[in-house]
Amino acid sequence: LSFVEDWFWATSRKLESLRWDPVAAGDSSAQVISTGPADRLDTAELMFLHAIHHARERLWIASPYFVPDDAVVYALQLAGLRGVDVRILIPDESDSLPVWLAAFSYFEDAGRTGVRFYRYQKGFLHEKVMLIDDVLATVGTANFDNRSFRLNFEITAIVEDRRFTAEVERMFLEDFAVSYEIDPGILQRKPWWFRVGVRLARLSAPVL
Repeated sequence: LSFVEDWFWATSRKLESLRWDPVAAGDSSAQVISTGPADRLDTAELMFLHAIHHARERLWIASPYFVPDDAVVYALQLAGLRGVDVRILIPDESDSLPVWLAAFSYFEDAGRTGVRFYRYQKGFLHEKVMLIDDVLATVGTANFDNRSFRLNFEITAIVEDRRFTAEVERMFLEDFAVSYEIDPGILQRKPWWFRVGVRLARLSAPVL
């Protein structure tokens, strides 16, 4: 259905011959949400904001690109302030220098409220996963950046199943074991030219 919707948006043509009957598989509760520039609202960002605001004990996020807007940063800070275990896993190696630099600008601000960042060291991290408490997990194509929130066509599965979330937890723990935690004050110890590069990259955040 998501493909059909995107196809019509891009071509203005309907796929008349496509027919299928949905078939239930398993006993997990799940919802698949497709998002993109054709939406009247910023559906992807609203979905993530809703999940962040409802976390009560744990919020673990893995994303290869972390360049969110202020609304998401504030939501993460609020989660940290109410005692939620907020951890954000990003790659130590990046395929985009501006994105890698921009991430440094979030460490200190979010770190003040207890949000913890980790750099994955075993190759390039490309998973886009979020674990909310022991109840929900999301898996999909959306990154934690403005392009995924507003510009790209993305799809995300939200799964409510404790067996599934337990598997996601194990995956996160394995990834944290080969990662290092980032000191929130690391940017202040960098050379001035590095800090300037970070600020310039942050200015480009809306299109990164």
